[in-house]
Amino acid sequence: MAAPELYSKFARVWIPDTTEVWRSAELTKDYKPGDTVLHLQLEDESEFEYKLDPKSGVLPPLCNPDILVGENDLTALSYLHEPAVLHNLRVRFTDSKLIYTYCGIILVAINPYESLSIYGSDIINAYSGQNMGDIDPHIFAVSEEAYKQMARDEKNQSIIVSGESGAGKTVSAKYAMRYFATVSGSSDEASVEEKVLASSPIMEAIGNAKTTRNDNSSRFGKYIEIGFDRKHHIIGANMRTYLLEKSRVVFQACEERNYHIFYQLCACAHLPEFEPLKLGSTDDFPYTNQGRSPIIEGVNDLKEMEATRKAFSLLGITEAHQMGLFQILSAILHLGNVEVKERGSSSCCTSDESGHLAVFCDLTEVSYESMAHWLCHKKLKTATETLNKPVTQLEAINGRDALAKHIYAKLFSWIVGQVNKSLSTSSKPHSFIGVLDIYGFETFEVNSFEQFCINYANEKLQQQFNMHVFKLEQEEYMKEQIPWTLIDFYDNQPCINLIEAKMGLLDLLDEECTMPKGSDESWAQKLYNTHLKKSSHFEKPRMSNRAFIILHFADKVEYQCDGFLEKNKDTVNEEQINVLKASKFALLVELFQDEETPAAPGNTAPSGRAKVGRSTQSFREHKKSVGLQFRNSLHLLMDTLNATTPHYVRCIKPNDVKAPFMMDPHRAVQQLRACGVLETIRISAAGFPSRWTYQEFFSRYRVLMRQKEILSDRKLTCQSVLERLVQNKDKYQFGKTKIFFRAGQVAYLEKLRADKLQIHKRTPGSMLVQDTEKNSGRSDLPEVHTHVGSQKTVLRQKAAAVLIQRLLRGYTARLEYKRLVFEHKALLIQRWVRGFLARWRFRRIKRAVVYLQCCVRRMLARRELKKLKIEARSVEHYKKLNFGMENKIMQLQRKLDEQHKENRELSEHVRQIESHGAAELEKLHLQLKTLREADKESRHRGDLVTSLQEELELVRQELEKNKEMVTELNEKNTLLKSEKDEMNRLIQEQEQQIKEKSEPTHEEVTEHLQAQLNEERFRYQNLLTEHLKLEERYADLRSEKEELSKPGHNRADSGYSSSQSESVHSSVLTGSEVSSLEKEDAGQTAADVSLLLKLQRRVAELEKEKMDLRGEMDTKEEQQQLEQTKELEDCRKVLGAERDYEALKRQELESDNKKLKKDLQELRQSLSKGSGSKVASPGGQAYKVLLEQLNSTTEELEMRKEEVLILRSQLVNHEAFKHKETGTEGDSGDSSRSPTLDLRELNEDGELWMAYESLKETNRILESQLQTQGQSHEKEVEGLRAELQKLRAELDQQQQMLSDSLELPQDARIQASLQHEISRLTQQNMDVLEQMGKQDKMIRKLKKHLKIYMKKFGEAEGGHIEQSSPENMAGESSRTVSIVRKERDFQGMLEYRREDESKLFKILITELKPRGVAVNLVPGLPAFILFMCLRHADYANDDQRVSNLLNSSINTIKNVLKKRGDFETISFWLANTCRFLHCLRQYSGEEAYTKHNTPQQSKHCLTNFDLSEYRQVLSDLAIQIYQQLIRVIENILHPMIAPAMLEQETIQGVMGVKPTGMRKRTSSVHEENSHSLESILKQLDVLYYTLLQHGNDTDLVRQVIKQQFYVICSVTLNNLLLRKDMCSWSKGLQIRYNVCQLEEWLLDKELQGSGARESLEPLIQAAQLLQIKKKSQDDAGAICTMCTALTTEQIVKILSLYTPVNEFEERVSILFIKSVQTLLKDRKESSQLLMDTKIIFPVTFPFNPSPVALETVQIPSSLNLNFLTRV
Repeated sequence: MAAPELYSKFARVWIPDTTEVWRSAELTKDYKPGDTVLHLQLEDESEFEYKLDPKSGVLPPLCNPDILVGENDLTALSYLHEPAVLHNLRVRFTDSKLIYTYCGIILVAINPYESLSIYGSDIINAYSGQNMGDIDPHIFAVSEEAYKQMARDEKNQSIIVSGESGAGKTVSAKYAMRYFATVSGSSDEASVEEKVLASSPIMEAIGNAKTTRNDNSSRFGKYIEIGFDRKHHIIGANMRTYLLEKSRVVFQACEERNYHIFYQLCACAHLPEFEPLKLGSTDDFPYTNQGRSPIIEGVNDLKEMEATRKAFSLLGITEAHQMGLFQILSAILHLGNVEVKERGSSSCCTSDESGHLAVFCDLTEVSYESMAHWLCHKKLKTATETLNKPVTQLEAINGRDALAKHIYAKLFSWIVGQVNKSLSTSSKPHSFIGVLDIYGFETFEVNSFEQFCINYANEKLQQQFNMHVFKLEQEEYMKEQIPWTLIDFYDNQPCINLIEAKMGLLDLLDEECTMPKGSDESWAQKLYNTHLKKSSHFEKPRMSNRAFIILHFADKVEYQCDGFLEKNKDTVNEEQINVLKASKFALLVELFQDEETPAAPGNTAPSGRAKVGRSTQSFREHKKSVGLQFRNSLHLLMDTLNATTPHYVRCIKPNDVKAPFMMDPHRAVQQLRACGVLETIRISAAGFPSRWTYQEFFSRYRVLMRQKEILSDRKLTCQSVLERLVQNKDKYQFGKTKIFFRAGQVAYLEKLRADKLQIHKRTPGSMLVQDTEKNSGRSDLPEVHTHVGSQKTVLRQKAAAVLIQRLLRGYTARLEYKRLVFEHKALLIQRWVRGFLARWRFRRIKRAVVYLQCCVRRMLARRELKKLKIEARSVEHYKKLNFGMENKIMQLQRKLDEQHKENRELSEHVRQIESHGAAELEKLHLQLKTLREADKESRHRGDLVTSLQEELELVRQELEKNKEMVTELNEKNTLLKSEKDEMNRLIQEQEQQIKEKSEPTHEEVTEHLQAQLNEERFRYQNLLTEHLKLEERYADLRSEKEELSKPGHNRADSGYSSSQSESVHSSVLTGSEVSSLEKEDAGQTAADVSLLLKLQRRVAELEKEKMDLRGEMDTKEEQQQLEQTKELEDCRKVLGAERDYEALKRQELESDNKKLKKDLQELRQSLSKGSGSKVASPGGQAYKVLLEQLNSTTEELEMRKEEVLILRSQLVNHEAFKHKETGTEGDSGDSSRSPTLDLRELNEDGELWMAYESLKETNRILESQLQTQGQSHEKEVEGLRAELQKLRAELDQQQQMLSDSLELPQDARIQASLQHEISRLTQQNMDVLEQMGKQDKMIRKLKKHLKIYMKKFGEAEGGHIEQSSPENMAGESSRTVSIVRKERDFQGMLEYRREDESKLFKILITELKPRGVAVNLVPGLPAFILFMCLRHADYANDDQRVSNLLNSSINTIKNVLKKRGDFETISFWLANTCRFLHCLRQYSGEEAYTKHNTPQQSKHCLTNFDLSEYRQVLSDLAIQIYQQLIRVIENILHPMIAPAMLEQETIQGVMGVKPTGMRKRTSSVHEENSHSLESILKQLDVLYYTLLQHGNDTDLVRQVIKQQFYVICSVTLNNLLLRKDMCSWSKGLQIRYNVCQLEEWLLDKELQGSGARESLEPLIQAAQLLQIKKKSQDDAGAICTMCTALTTEQIVKILSLYTPVNEFEERVSILFIKSVQTLLKDRKESSQLLMDTKIIFPVTFPFNPSPVALETVQIPSSLNLNFLTRV
């Protein structure tokens, strides 16, 4: 218990509470020894007096400081007790949403009842390789600890997962196995891991069921041993099961279900293959409908059945066996429907009206009569005879249920055996990790035999756990050389002896089972007689004689004796078993084989342990009691666990309503007591639980140290300080590296530190007063202060009295005023109420009166209406109505006839009057017309003069108006011109704006295309990585196959091929070779089936990827075909123009030939004229003419010859050229004659004849080309038609777009048209650029072909000249001529013999040491040498040598990197591979690469072969080397990053150290020197300068540095997200400082533009998030604005993990975190928490030509390459 001085005012304590178990309160008064009560203030600010026990004097437990709340490890708390543990777990679970917490060596896992994203592959990678305690608690951390200890110590491990039903044991065990399957490093043989994981759905289907506490409760215990080989790869597994709950097969409580497999079967009853089973709904079977809860929310039994069948298939259980299993399970359901009717008092019979017994017999293929008989009878054996005795109805029903349970148990054991057989391996495991998923301590209202066995197993496990914890404590003390004192801990051996010792409960139970008339009552009496008052752990209930109580380590449990004997005997009618054994159903017979014969030795598990439930004795083995079997299997389990290193996982169920992240304190405390967590706390608290290193103590409590106490030796400093602060030396101990504190001492030191800091936080005014008092030295100062103080006291008291009086009077007046106001309001209310009631009564009476009047009037009206209706229906009434009607009709008819007559007379009179009036009117019209004409004539003549004058005046006015109009028009014209100028200016501005708008859009399109390119490049490089892994795996498989084929082989550790040639061959295998190899391997007996399945799955995945890539390639090929069509059109146009030009040239040559013939004719004529003279004198006219014409003819012939030859070289293809050479050689006999100066034979000159023949041949070739052109023209027309159709489709699309845009508003229409125009122009520009690139490529290709043909023509011409001279030289055979070879210049080529090829690769690649070459020779020398050899092979036109040289170089480099994977070797060959690639580009002859060459370098271009495909192969090789380089660098940097960036204190004095006293568990690896930021910077320097020294391109080095900075960022951020102790303000400051150091390094190396700084942005924002204010809504908005590189999950995680280290820091409230989540909910981003540390950015290799000329490269003699010859 803590010292009494700690119970001072404001201290916080825990007091018991009925609702929350424990409740915190604050002391309002100091506690003094002897006080009987503590004055406390609760959290609701109410006062409370806590009474103390005067006898014991026990004080309530103290609360830990706030800074310790939420610790990862419960043993790190200063006060270790139950309320502290419960509070810490509740804060972590409900507030921080953390479900895992350490408690020493235990991992406490609380079921969240919600899916969490903390089990992905990224989390597994983050925990892989980490030490336990370095990062936040997790099931993966425990799994990693077990895996590392197995690998390091070569000792088997066990993970013990326990907890009550619904706590999450099965899920925890499943995730542990998933972790081993992922990190075991045997992903290439993943079928073993998949089988291990596939066993989970099978065991859940047959062994899990829904209970009231859990929807997927395991009703059995299991221990899975996962076997590993020497390389720590999973090779197999073995499963043992314990205590299957067989009673659930025949009985389920309310709201519970039977085993899942039965409901899955019923869900599949409609499927065709299940129709023979004659299943139906689960409501039709008593074995599945007793719980009345057949459906689990969120679970689809049909889909679960599919998963179960898939798992069966994966484990090798055939479809036939699966259907057999389902057949037996269906038979069990039908057996439960068999009815037993009573027949008499002591007999019964089966009633099979429903036919279920017949169905059972059909499914099991047994005799119906036999089964029906033995269901109602049993066989009794006496000494002399055997009797068949009928049984009662109850006995028959019990026997039927026992048979069902027995069949299911056998089936369960058989499935477990099949699973083990599938998971077994032929080789013996080198080590194993066991995962024990077993039930935790259970106590219910009614506890029976099952709970007894479960709690017995937990007693054994608790004993083993206590011994292990005690052992670890002892080892820790001895390691630190602390004096070891015996710690008293609870030993439950007496309780175990009570159960399993001689005459224990199990012995007495077995004894009672053997008694003929044994019963549960007699067994209970034996227990009372044997153990009552003799064992402290055994008690008898007061009110029962059929129950007993055992005091277990966790709690008292009362067991009901009813059913113990029956469940322990587990009896089954042997005759029923014999009927089943006689079945024709092979699988059913196999289930009961072990009851007849012992198990074969070969069926034992690989570990040599027998399976639970498998008997190896006689056929009566099933008679052995269940308790005895369970005890034996439990002893076997404990032997296994004691031989391993255990790791403990305790699962806690937080509540019974399955609400997410809600904790019920009562349920949690109950489980904490039961699972041993509190016992661990008690053992830790008994010793020295708080443990600090000396540096941690110095950093935390430096404020308590005096200057003279600070020494260079931290240990001595801490000793002197503690001796002064803590007088009792028993409260601490000094170890070698740590200080050990008793419980509560850290809290005491924290109090001293807080008091010290509080003193230093005084205000400036108080400090000034104190300094003044200290500096004052007058003696009368106390008296003056006393007098002044008394006066002040009197005045203060008087003022207080006046104030009190004033306040009382005011209070009294306010009370009186309130009373008067109350009375006035009461009167007012009364008056209004009375008025309201009067008005209400009046309105009610008025409504009643009106209603009565209405009713009366309605009644009278109804009576009157009734009378009227009766009268209307009478005959007399109708007569009265029709009286006198006929007379009236006659009178009306006469009046109508008279009216018609009068109308006719009046009409006749009107017609006469109208005709007379018309005649008179005509006469008047004629007279009026005459008068008007006369008047008009007179007026016309009188007004003629006036009208002329008016017209003249109007003309004058019109002239004035025209003048004014001209002036106005001129002004308007001026205005229009100005408006025109203004409009032109506006148009220009709009064009400029459109241009400015289009530029960003173009940039966005460019960025989008660049992003797509990077993504495609990333995918391609990932495929290359997969391809490389498959190649390596293939090589390993070949080597393993060869080793297995050798007799007496031993498994080798190395996975490389035995010979270099094999590895070379393996990397260049084709698909047919791989398939043939697979066929060959399939034929071998040693083939691994699991590996074959893996390869088949991998082939299927690759086929799918191949189909996807093929689809993409087809699309790209279609695009390329369209592009090639356009290019061909352009080329045809160019060739057409060239053909036209050549045709004109040919016509010109023909005319020149005619001219030459004419000249020759003139020459002949002149010669014939001169023949009359005897001799043509040299000075004569004929001689001059002859000489001039001869000279001109010779020059013309030479010129025309050159033109003809050039034309031939351009137009004649290779075959035609060969044909020409053949023809030329055939005629060489005629043309080889040297022409003489005989002018008469000039017409037969061979040169002219050859030119003529060449023209004829050219004509023939042109004719063939013309025919070809005609054919191509037809194809071109078809292409144009397709293009026309395409243009029409585009036109339709444009029209549709135009019609759509017209429907839009004006602004939207303009915007849409602008966007469309911009996109069209962008597309047009892209098309034009693409066409230009294609044209450039075509031009380069044509130029290259032209050079080749020119060179060949030159060689052919030189050969022709040489062949034309032998006859002349034969005539001079008498002379001896010596030919001297000219010394030629070195052409940058190296020649070697074919047999020296392997020697070249061995010296230049395999045995070359990179360090010497890099330091002493030219960077990239091997690449230059290889390329110079390649140039010679190209010059010699030896395609075989070129192919061998390139393939062998690539494969040899791969082998070197596979065998020597160090950083220098990889960097060296990355540089040389890139240089080789650049050489292939630089000397390819393509203009894009040769424009930087010197003239001499251009001469060295390759001439015969296009090696563009090999450039791609080399690029792929460079990508593979780059990725290997990145992985090697990551392996170097990865262990350094977290210690340097997070753990190392780079800024001295700023970081706060939490008083955690955390004692990390035994490290999985030996401690290494701590890394600092300087070590990272030094390592980066080494990497950077090595890359440059080897000649790597600067762009490539930048990409490497960017990748490494991303790794630094991702690893640091991931550790920050998984380490609660690192999320503090001071840690953010340290991270920011470290990042600044990295940025300075980038500036120093001039790498700021490499993108490395941008890759650190997430880490920078995380550091800023730790330092920013986190209180108000504005702060939340600032966080959302700032943290753009972090995901929402990461931001929320950092805020949740934020932990104050110093007093000025505060925790982040839950409301603030929720507000941040609300602001970030609209973000569209990945939900992944951790950054992917394995990602590798796509790499590019920009072209970098070398200025080194090939002819200047010198080969040093040290390389021993003397066999290479310079050419």
